[in-house]
Amino acid sequence: MNISPDSVVLCQWGFFTVNATIAFTWAIMALLTAVSWCVTRRLSTATKMTRWQNILEVLVSGMMGQIKEVSHFDPARFLPLVGTLFIFILVSNLLTIIPGYQPPTGSLSTTSALAICVFVAVPYFGIRERGLTGFLKLYIKPTPFMVLFNIFGEISRSFALAVRLFGNIMSGKMIASILLLVVPFLFPVVMQAFGLLIGLIQAYIFAVLAMVYIASGTRVHKEKEKEADMVEEKEEGG
Repeated sequence: MNISPDSVVLCQWGFFTVNATIAFTWAIMALLTAVSWCVTRRLSTATKMTRWQNILEVLVSGMMGQIKEVSHFDPARFLPLVGTLFIFILVSNLLTIIPGYQPPTGSLSTTSALAICVFVAVPYFGIRERGLTGFLKLYIKPTPFMVLFNIFGEISRSFALAVRLFGNIMSGKMIASILLLVVPFLFPVVMQAFGLLIGLIQAYIFAVLAMVYIASGTRVHKEKEKEADMVEEKEEGG
């Protein structure tokens, strides 16, 4: 039983090694690219739409609704990043029904890369919303002595994001393998269904936490805008 797809070496040329993590990651990227092209090449604004366009619109609408509910911002600016993270993780986990497939999310290197994307996105969106000075002020609140603790908090929560996804996928594989060895004729279908459910939940949790972290760098700006609007309304009313 392989704990991580990193240990499954498919081919090697000298120092260059292609393991299951790299191979299946690129395969998923190619699959998502091909499906996206096929679905979007004939988009229509008419009442009658293709089945794939209907599915796409339901998916996009659902993700935008969740982003808006979590962040209270216009979801369009966050959809490309958060939506891509969700779909990639979801597809990576759901394809476990294919024999011989090794989910890239079962590798700490993959989950770390995804967490780094979120780590970089936090200051990116925060600076866009609040400006460089306004964003850096977050690290000295409530006092300048907290700057190191705030920086460590940013790093630790990104690390936790990576480990959480990796740990859940890896433990799910291990439990399924153990149960299949103990009761091989009863648990295969049940464990496959349970694994798909866990994969869906983990993709959702990762995307929601990513949105929470990104929104944390921009929410202060939004609250100030609301306070300014309330002050203006009071002045107009007075």
